[in-house]
Amino acid sequence: MAGNVLGLLMIFFARIVDVSCGIVRILFLVKGQRFYAACLGFFEVMIYMLVLGHLLGGGKALSFVQIVFYCGGFATGNYLGAWIEERLLNTFVLVEIILDDNESARASIDRMRGMGLGATVINGEGRNGPKLVVEIFCHRHDVKTVQKLYEHEGFVTISDVKRCTGGWFPRRL
Repeated sequence: MAGNVLGLLMIFFARIVDVSCGIVRILFLVKGQRFYAACLGFFEVMIYMLVLGHLLGGGKALSFVQIVFYCGGFATGNYLGAWIEERLLNTFVLVEIILDDNESARASIDRMRGMGLGATVINGEGRNGPKLVVEIFCHRHDVKTVQKLYEHEGFVTISDVKRCTGGWFPRRL
């Protein structure tokens, strides 16, 4: 009886940890952090395999090497799946940058427009004076290029765009 209760508790708590890891792994994937998702997936499936193998293995447990290879395949599948999704779904993102309103900011906006990206500039007011809110609609592949233009000049946020119609679509950098 005590062995049955212990086994049931192992299943219960292993599933709590397993499902919690799965949710965080999916959030990492949604945020584009493939490496962290893959690492977490490795441990997520390891917990699952160890407990399931122990309880349902019929006395024959998987070897350490088999578990590592199974977990490694799961983790690599997460990483590769996210990489493929990025390549196949060439989605658009909205990059929003808040800059001080000065000549340097306006020059960098012109530089970016010269690269073929569009920008909508909105005047704003910040704690320390006038600001420019620059909205750039671009391909997800171009985010790193846009970020490099502004990484030391302003505050950058990136949002996925679910659907869009009309307007002007930027060319790929």
